[in-house]
Amino acid sequence: MQGIELSRRFYADIVGPWLAEAAPGLPHAAALIGYGSELLGLDDETSRDHNWGPRVHIILTRELFDAHARRLVAEFAQIVPERFLGEPIGWRGRPHPAADGPEAAGDIRHGLECHTLEAKLEGSFATRSVDELTPRHWLGFAEQKLLAFTAGSVFRDDDGRLEQARQRLAYFPDDVWFYKIACQWRRIAEEQAFVGRAGQAGDDLGSRVIAARLVRDVMRMAFLIERRYAPYSKWLGSLFSRLSLSGALTPHLQRALLAEHWEGRGEALASAYLELAKHQNALGIAPFEAIVGHYFGRPFATINADDAVASAVTAIADPQVRALPVIGSLDQVSDLTPLLEAPDHSQRAMRAILG
Repeated sequence: MQGIELSRRFYADIVGPWLAEAAPGLPHAAALIGYGSELLGLDDETSRDHNWGPRVHIILTRELFDAHARRLVAEFAQIVPERFLGEPIGWRGRPHPAADGPEAAGDIRHGLECHTLEAKLEGSFATRSVDELTPRHWLGFAEQKLLAFTAGSVFRDDDGRLEQARQRLAYFPDDVWFYKIACQWRRIAEEQAFVGRAGQAGDDLGSRVIAARLVRDVMRMAFLIERRYAPYSKWLGSLFSRLSLSGALTPHLQRALLAEHWEGRGEALASAYLELAKHQNALGIAPFEAIVGHYFGRPFATINADDAVASAVTAIADPQVRALPVIGSLDQVSDLTPLLEAPDHSQRAMRAILG
């Protein structure tokens, strides 16, 4: 059984009925969000060493959290069975500590946690409300954090606040989206000719490394075009395979990675860029006339990525976003996990980078 379904039944069969007796009429939301391969439906036997098991997050207002949370977490430990549907209640492995803080309560003995919505938002995005997010806030959010908050499943939501927050964070506002598309084309523009130049200079290993970087950039561009958050690297290929663009792009990307000579790598990548452009144009997303040819007379296959950048910037309506340097959002300037996973640092870093 996948972890989401296990936790859904854990709430329906054990936690929900017990809550109705332990705290009659308690308004709450119940969900599984925040971390875990099961949020993406990608959990398997290997994945089950990171607090995998029957677990549920109970979301309360701050007043109700202060009145009930720690009592409920402690009392649940006294009545919960040792196993549920064949799985141990205390999880198979516990590298993550139990939730604990001013607005978070958990117990290592079981999978019931209590949180406030504001604390969940603060822990993921360094903000306690999603009502007045600015473009600069959005540019400092890690896509993997946005995905973890909006994936998973909500089992109950009495006041609707959790689902409203998830809907608000479902995808980037259009101007931020266009800006990220522009910056992703800029990443491709900066390195696409180097696959050939490094190979021409006899650096086959360097050419392969650059080609692999560009394969990743193409994959992340596909997520952008399809308005889907990209996961962190472990699951990038798995979720990429679910995109509608995957079928058209994968043969080119595989050819680029397997090619024995730099010419073949460059040509395969150029074909992938052209597929991206065709799909982008077909959807009417900052369309531009895509042209594949040699790089300033040199025999390196490239696309007119500068035109793609300019078109995407022109599509931005907000003059403040349009005036930003075409550098990128958090995920486009760093893939360092300690930075992406620390929202306070993420926001400070992007404020410093963008000015």
